[in-house]
Amino acid sequence: MSVEEHENASYGAGMMPEVRVNPEKEAETSEIFAGVQEVPEISEGKIIQGRVLKVTGEEVLVDIGLKSEGSIPSSEFMSEGGSLTVSPGDLIDVQIESYDENEGTFTVSHRKAVRLKAWEEIENALRDQINIRGRVTERTKGGLMVDVGVPAFLPGSQADLRPLRNLDALIGQEIVCKVIKLNKARNNLVVSRKAVLEEELVQKKARLLEVLKEGAELAGHVKNVTDYGAFVDLGGLDGLLHVTDLAWGRVAHASEVVKVGQEIKVKVLKYEPEKERISLGLKQLTPDPWNGVPARYHIGQHLQGRIVSITDYGAFVELEPGIEGLIHVSEMAWSRRLKHPSKIVKVDERVDVVVLEVHGNQRRISLSLKQTLPDPWKTLGERYSTGMTVEGRVRNLTDFGAFVEIEDGVDALIHVSDLSWNKNVKHPSEVLKKGQKVQGVILSLDAAKRRISLGFKQLQPDIWEEFFNTVQVGSMLRGKVARIAPFGAFVELRDGIEGLCHNSELDEAHAAGGATPLEAEGEYQFHVVRLDPAEKRIGLSLKHDERSAAPERLNQEAEIKDSASVSSVNASPATPMSAPPARPMAKVDP
Repeated sequence: MSVEEHENASYGAGMMPEVRVNPEKEAETSEIFAGVQEVPEISEGKIIQGRVLKVTGEEVLVDIGLKSEGSIPSSEFMSEGGSLTVSPGDLIDVQIESYDENEGTFTVSHRKAVRLKAWEEIENALRDQINIRGRVTERTKGGLMVDVGVPAFLPGSQADLRPLRNLDALIGQEIVCKVIKLNKARNNLVVSRKAVLEEELVQKKARLLEVLKEGAELAGHVKNVTDYGAFVDLGGLDGLLHVTDLAWGRVAHASEVVKVGQEIKVKVLKYEPEKERISLGLKQLTPDPWNGVPARYHIGQHLQGRIVSITDYGAFVELEPGIEGLIHVSEMAWSRRLKHPSKIVKVDERVDVVVLEVHGNQRRISLSLKQTLPDPWKTLGERYSTGMTVEGRVRNLTDFGAFVEIEDGVDALIHVSDLSWNKNVKHPSEVLKKGQKVQGVILSLDAAKRRISLGFKQLQPDIWEEFFNTVQVGSMLRGKVARIAPFGAFVELRDGIEGLCHNSELDEAHAAGGATPLEAEGEYQFHVVRLDPAEKRIGLSLKHDERSAAPERLNQEAEIKDSASVSSVNASPATPMSAPPARPMAKVDP
């Protein structure tokens, strides 16, 4: 069979002839068909995605498919800073506005595409209560404007959980908010940042309550600082960190330890669920320094510290962080003239001290500053002796005498009985004044008991001693009747010296019941009939006969002596018939 016959036989049997195609042409054809299938349907108002081909100062060319391009003004891609936000090759959304069939060109807009897409997202967010993000752009009446793809209004009441005093602080910030009102036809959109914060607060509070209990250690940030402490946001609830719980040492203000916005770790000291009140501690995260005080401090120990506080009653010294001791004002100096501790020490000054007492359980340490200085009483005997005349300033007046500081830390007592020879002084203020400089004679000195007695009257001659040295029994003296008693008359012979003329020693003219009795303030001539230097008593007589000390005279003198105690009731305090009061030793602490 010929070839032709063979082919005819094959066709007759229904077989198709074999067609051979060029592989290169086949690939080109496939690419054309694939491109046609990928071309999107283009119609006015439709949003499609295009690729940026070229960016110039005036326009941005975009490839939108079907070998077509669209031109968009560069202003639609300008940022607030004035720079372009797109580059060649970027994929962007555009909206088809119109198509020119004659020219075969499209008019497109990126801004409108973004706006339409934003409205779709906003509608979905309102329907599904989804949070959206936006940037606060400006302040407006009653609130703020937020760019969420389209302008939205954020009322001031919806800007935060609590009313913000400064809404301008949010301008330029990116915030998360919820759509609470939408009217697309009027382009009216209202958002709330407060709603988002409330949701977050509820979630944080739920997580916090799972771990919140006394003794728990939590992290938080300082929300506010006050004079009495700091408020710490634990996430859903705030706790108070009192100033006394900030540190074991002294803290004048919470700002010395923490700052607003600072992240810190705290310990829950107390939690009241009903009131949602939480007390926090910061110092409780570190060991209490007072726990080891008895082992580190003991009586008599010499230390150095820093003055941290001064009060009327003393000064507090920081011995180490969290450990303070008190120097009482009485332990500031040996001198008694100290009016206030600030005259001796200043805040932040470093001082040497001696430990007097340690009470670890009471968290108290008593300190002394003067114990580090020489004690003037220990060397007192080297500077003073009995009979020495000294000078000092009257520091204090009491009922029984005056205390005179003769040097810093050394006081001496002038007893009221040692103030005058001829006056019975009831109170030292009759002779001395506080602050007055005076001299005195040391009568006794006891350094061991810290006592010195001074005499003020001893600086002057003893008028009684002088009188008894110049007057004898039988001497004739002129005197003035000071006062009259039932048993006789007290006669002033010299300033401060009195004698007694008993009724039995009156002459007939002046005897009791006589025609011319003795008169007060009257002056008369008297005979001295008795002298008793030891008792400071003088017996007088108006009888001008010369008599010796007969036995009956002795009886009269005994009667006079007995009557002296009776006369003391009506007598002047200056009567010489009474013995001077006893003189006690001086005391350091009046």
